[in-house]
Amino acid sequence: MGRLHPLTHGHESRPVKYALLAGAQVAIGAAAIFARFALTGASPLAVAAARLAIAALVLLFVTLVWRHQHYTRMPRHDTLLFVAAGVALAVHFASWIWSLEYTSVAISTLLVATTPIWTALYDSLVHKQHLSRIAWGALAAGVAGLALVAGFTTTRPPVPGHEALGAILALLGGAALGAYFVLVREVRAAYETRRIVTRTYTWAAIVLVIAAAAAHQGPPAIIATQAWGGIIAMALISQLLGHTALNAALRWFSASAVAFTTLLEPVTAGILAFLVFGERLTPTALAGGFLVLIAICGFLREEAQAATA
Repeated sequence: MGRLHPLTHGHESRPVKYALLAGAQVAIGAAAIFARFALTGASPLAVAAARLAIAALVLLFVTLVWRHQHYTRMPRHDTLLFVAAGVALAVHFASWIWSLEYTSVAISTLLVATTPIWTALYDSLVHKQHLSRIAWGALAAGVAGLALVAGFTTTRPPVPGHEALGAILALLGGAALGAYFVLVREVRAAYETRRIVTRTYTWAAIVLVIAAAAAHQGPPAIIATQAWGGIIAMALISQLLGHTALNAALRWFSASAVAFTTLLEPVTAGILAFLVFGERLTPTALAGGFLVLIAICGFLREEAQAATA
């Protein structure tokens, strides 16, 4: 996403810049770990709703305190786009967090990171953008990798026996995030990033709160400190601090360079899951994960070339 208010000022040294970028990826990669703790006290819809509600409230508070300008009335078309983007974001978080009940942290994070593949396929089908041979090769590698990852995973998730469902939910989360990016880019030129994320997070929170209430999924009990700790950590560390630091890094690194570093998120999540939960992957599943990373890398390259064309 575009720039938010920078976290740092002045002429930062190169180590500080790299540390900020790496720290952002660790914070975002840790989201699945926080989600696992959150799921110990609440169901997926409730966890997603609480996470988005906290993030939206923080952004709304920031908007009220540091509001520098008078916002003109938003066109109805733009409002509808923001609502649709909020719905897509709600689907992303709900399906991804739900997937963590049925598959491992490493696989869930890996599959939800397939967003560049979905956005590239959308542009190819809808906007008739040509995909290079490298992109088609990456797609083939991704399909093969998904088959290996889904078929050769031995780590037992919290709810065993539904690993395929977990993989499907994680892929749905990646596709929904792709839909969010496609919708947001239609209005990105007209609005600053803080206004975009404030509106989309707020609409996503509203959708998730309604969905959680309809499904009778309430928030964790007040005494469920582990669950609330996971939810607050997701909202403040992964979503607000992690993504804000990632946006701040755009001051020093190209957008394509920052995009490529997102490949570290599944790796970070996998390492943390091994250290915290003892989750392991078979060599075949690891090989499949490597193929998926190659596929994502290929499509990120495709996006970078399209942006500079």
